[in-house]
Amino acid sequence: MITVEEQVASLGAFLKWNILRCIKVYDSSLNEYVTSMVRKTVEEVRFTLTLEGLKRHPVIRAYRDFYWGLGIDPTKVRPSSEALIRRALKTGSIPLINNVVDLGNVASMKTMVPIGIYDLDKILPPLTLRRAREGELFYPIGGDPERLTSRDIVLVDSRGTIIHLFPHRDSVYTMVNASTKNILIVACGVRGVDEERVQEAVELTSKLIAESCRM
Repeated sequence: MITVEEQVASLGAFLKWNILRCIKVYDSSLNEYVTSMVRKTVEEVRFTLTLEGLKRHPVIRAYRDFYWGLGIDPTKVRPSSEALIRRALKTGSIPLINNVVDLGNVASMKTMVPIGIYDLDKILPPLTLRRAREGELFYPIGGDPERLTSRDIVLVDSRGTIIHLFPHRDSVYTMVNASTKNILIVACGVRGVDEERVQEAVELTSKLIAESCRM
């Protein structure tokens, strides 16, 4: 399903993933439960971490070091898990998107691992994690198209559609919405982060969604 190119693997990047089918993205009966879980996780983050402590945490440090190794400043382009946790610490909340994405964000905050969730039916396998090609365009959720450089790492399907800018942002083309029924969950790992933690991130995301959002 997913291959990591040798050059990218040599940098320490790796992925763990899972597929869930027959998912309900929107279910008003679950809104209060999911919102409560998000709120409790934000409270846990604010109780156990500070902004200064977050920067020094070995997991966050590993993702930052990975970015520095690519020549990318992680204080300007943050791994998605760090961005979520920083927002929780600064504002006391994170944006609510839909039940599936929100539960993925819960797992990401708890494990500190960047997690992407994609509409499986909009993807043509197999997928490859590779270096971006100079000038390649990426269409992120909630943002303008980005022209990439060869420093960037991307997850692409067999059509060449970029579904993820590693380990930072996801594509509008494969985003989860009301019509989504089947999902691909991907957790991003780098050197210095235990594979067990990254696998745990996938398993926790899968468990939360399977328990709450199955048809």
